[in-house]
Amino acid sequence: MTTISSESSAAHLLAIPGMMRVPSPRIEMFVLRGFLGPEECANLIARIERDRRPSTIADANGDNYFRTSETCDLPMQEPDIVDLDERLSVLSGIERQFGEPIQGQRYEPGQEFKAHTDYFDPHGVDYQRYCNIAGQRSWTFMVYLNDVEAGGATRFKVIDKIIQPERGKLVCWNNRRLDGSVNPATLHHAMKVRKGLKYVITKWYRERPWL
Repeated sequence: MTTISSESSAAHLLAIPGMMRVPSPRIEMFVLRGFLGPEECANLIARIERDRRPSTIADANGDNYFRTSETCDLPMQEPDIVDLDERLSVLSGIERQFGEPIQGQRYEPGQEFKAHTDYFDPHGVDYQRYCNIAGQRSWTFMVYLNDVEAGGATRFKVIDKIIQPERGKLVCWNNRRLDGSVNPATLHHAMKVRKGLKYVITKWYRERPWL
């Protein structure tokens, strides 16, 4: 029987058929192809197109071109999104109550999200605002919703790993080291789309319940 908790683990993830671990001693990171099917991806893309808005960042750095994508907050009360959230919970081994609402992101040609981490800087001005109740972001689960004509890869510079967008492919990583401290090796860059559009969904989990 699958055990659900507040944490994921390498052992839990590698027990899932098809799950592959990225070979690096500096990061717990995994890839699973075909997590979502073509129809599911198409439906999520339609939602993102309908409800997208400009993306924002925590700890504004004065660079107005740091994150140029658009974001969509998925309706967590809708049955298909509830089903997706439950599937991510089973996959991750983390109870739904520890998860933020699922977000969608859309990138046009030339848009990007420069090198950043998903965890909140413990010394940043917005840390208390975002982490006072639910704590730090623990795990990230991201799914590409389409094949991109050119560009749009995700580059993890510290570990020298580039992941190409592929419809239905899930990528996940632990934003912390084994001792619980934040892991700078998770620094990643959503590289510019050169041709076509790029769509992803992202699920972040927290150290404490979100709700």
